[in-house]
Amino acid sequence: MNKPVILVVEDDAPVRNLMTTTLKTNDYRYLVAANGEAAILEASSHNPDIVLLDLGLPDMDGVQVIEKIRSWSNMPIIVISARSEDSDKIEALDAGADDYLTKPFSVEEMLARLRVTQRRLAYMTAEILSAGSVFENGKLRVDYAGGCAYLDGQELHLTPIEYKLLCLLSKNVGKVLTHTYITQNIWGRSWDNDIASLRVFMATLRKKLEAEPDSPQYIQTHIGVGYRMMKVE
Repeated sequence: MNKPVILVVEDDAPVRNLMTTTLKTNDYRYLVAANGEAAILEASSHNPDIVLLDLGLPDMDGVQVIEKIRSWSNMPIIVISARSEDSDKIEALDAGADDYLTKPFSVEEMLARLRVTQRRLAYMTAEILSAGSVFENGKLRVDYAGGCAYLDGQELHLTPIEYKLLCLLSKNVGKVLTHTYITQNIWGRSWDNDIASLRVFMATLRKKLEAEPDSPQYIQTHIGVGYRMMKVE
């Protein structure tokens, strides 16, 4: 498996040096940015495979960087931040981040998160290349080969996690998928914070998919168990 190019966005020089030294030691290629403006420029110019993003940047909040990148790219974004409140995590995930690592962190955990994201990228690429079918359910249409989804003929603008969730549910239409099953397939693990993240991503997916999120037509919640995509005539 080829190592991806990582964009490190961190204004604290010692932390940035620790991250880049770790990446170099493990044969990753990397780019660096010390503020939000530079991060957006590097992301748009070099199209890195994964972004490691600090939220506390000197010129803008990291959430703004996520929103800017998400306006034109689905590249995976892993937040690494000293902000540990659930509200901060939810805001970042809701803006489009794919994962959230709290400072202080171990380099081993950072590398583990990268490996999980890398496996997910490889899986999604292989799935897109091998898939040749289109899923249709009511007004929903998922083009697995094209890697996109449509609702009533209009393309849905989904984050990578939202799209993978939609694919997982659609390929198991009518089946209740447990929280553990979903998180294992999406993140390659099943931690408590992954289940919290799953709820956030499911909520944002529903906003884009359901005309009335409080009365869902496509995705049904089984409280304490998981989720199911319902067959729509």
